Amino acid sequence: MNTHASQFAGEIRRDDLPALFAARAADSHKGSFGTVGVVGGGRGMEGAVLLAARAALKTGAGKVLAGFAQDTAPLPCDPLQPELMLRDARALLETDWGVTAWVAGCGIGTGAAAANILTELFVLRRGAALVLDADGLNLLAHRAIQPNWDDGPVVLTPHPAEAGRLLGVETARIQADRPGAAQALARRFGAWVVLKGAGTLVCDPGGRWRRNASGNPGLATAGTGDVLAGMLGALLAQRLPLEQAVAGAVWLHGAAADALVARGIGPIGLTAGELADAARALRNGARAS
Repeated sequence: MNTHASQFAGEIRRDDLPALFAARAADSHKGSFGTVGVVGGGRGMEGAVLLAARAALKTGAGKVLAGFAQDTAPLPCDPLQPELMLRDARALLETDWGVTAWVAGCGIGTGAAAANILTELFVLRRGAALVLDADGLNLLAHRAIQPNWDDGPVVLTPHPAEAGRLLGVETARIQADRPGAAQALARRFGAWVVLKGAGTLVCDPGGRWRRNASGNPGLATAGTGDVLAGMLGALLAQRLPLEQAVAGAVWLHGAAADALVARGIGPIGLTAGELADAARALRNGARAS
């Protein structure tokens, strides 16, 4: 893996993300801002789907559906966000809900049932954007699913260990050359890559990469990756320009953590569930300190 410095496109800055802060038209309606479908949440991991779906809603998606990788949805509604529409994954996939961006893999598990659900999603996504996260990446690394996701943008969101599994190398090699690893993943899968970690990298399918400077150690806690996946899905569903949607979600995720820490919430003890409200405030004009 060789880093190509000529393909470094600079740090991700707020000023480079005008679409993230654009005012909404007065005649907007919920259909104006897309529909996110979140697929994951095997037994015992329901929270992963709820974190992603809540984040998608509060990052501005018009509608959000959550499909659990279980025979039936584990609860009739989300008591914290009853606006979410909860289904089992099969019911979500078998009906055309007009989904404009999918978030898949959060807590879905790595068994045959999970692989079958994701394989079916790849066939049925009808060109909608796809964010593949967490267990979805592990299934891909183990070749339980194939990258035959057809047309439409795809975003892979590995942490260093997941990136190592996808490339068949040790995590230490990923960390030794993070830009090279992101580029290798982008080339191998023809996808956008968000390589998480301190200084998260965003790499487009052509190998151009940027580094994110927002964020802090408060993000080193369970569930923050699910929140990021939901934010990515939301901005893709809202049809922000692709580069601004991917980079914008990464920046917003880190900036939300920075805003919370500036208010004395963390970094120690900051929780993933607190990020979405902070991100919403930033999109509505608050500035990260």
